[in-house]
Amino acid sequence: MKTTVDIPRKMLEGLIRNTSAKTKKDAILTAIREYNYRKQSADLTRILGTFSEIMDRDELEQMRREN
Repeated sequence: MKTTVDIPRKMLEGLIRNTSAKTKKDAILTAIREYNYRKQSADLTRILGTFSEIMDRDELEQMRREN
């Protein structure tokens, strides 16, 4: 889909530099992909909450020693 957007030059230059993109389109697509991934991860965390039943590193090491 073609869209015309006025993006401030310095912001776009920073985005291209930070994404190591070769084109403006690649930089913008990378930023959109990253934003969507982070948003979906945050939404999933909010839905699932935290898990108190997951073992920590010490418990895992102890279990490995016992086996």
